[in-house]
Amino acid sequence: MTTLKIHDIESAPEGSKALLEQSLKQNGMIPGLHGVLAGAPEILEAYQTLHKLFTQSSFNKEELTVVWQTINVEHECHYCVPAHTGIANMMKVDSSLSEALRNRTAMPTEKLQVLHDFTLKIVRNRGHVTQEDLKTFYAAGYEERQVLEIILGLSQKVISNYTNHIANTPVDAPFQKFAWKAETV
Repeated sequence: MTTLKIHDIESAPEGSKALLEQSLKQNGMIPGLHGVLAGAPEILEAYQTLHKLFTQSSFNKEELTVVWQTINVEHECHYCVPAHTGIANMMKVDSSLSEALRNRTAMPTEKLQVLHDFTLKIVRNRGHVTQEDLKTFYAAGYEERQVLEIILGLSQKVISNYTNHIANTPVDAPFQKFAWKAETV
């Protein structure tokens, strides 16, 4: 098992202190992921910036949840799946959507299913999608902008998912009730 240090404001490098203070102010706590990322101020700033930009994208709260959790589950992130389940609850996303994503079952609407499937294709094929994949995505009501916004969300999730794998970041107390473990096939 690998681990990386989880910093607090006192132990963090100088360049991370203000970013952790911002995190504490926004979240009422310093999420463990932010504490780990604080070890390199640039990655903590990049993560926080990507998060802010993705939440300001054209996706609604259900679509944000689909993109985040599709990637989290595919990457088997023990930390981000419960965290984003809690975040979805705070955003008042129907819990049936979260459960479908966590359990890899069908989405509640065809449009969300297309978003889920297309996001998976981007992740699994490392961005190599076909014209047919794009046509299906566009036919569901999405546009080129949303293709690029999925890549933005994926950028955020690569930082968090990969960091959590290496750091073995403990799930934060508020999200422990949403604990999740990847099914072994």
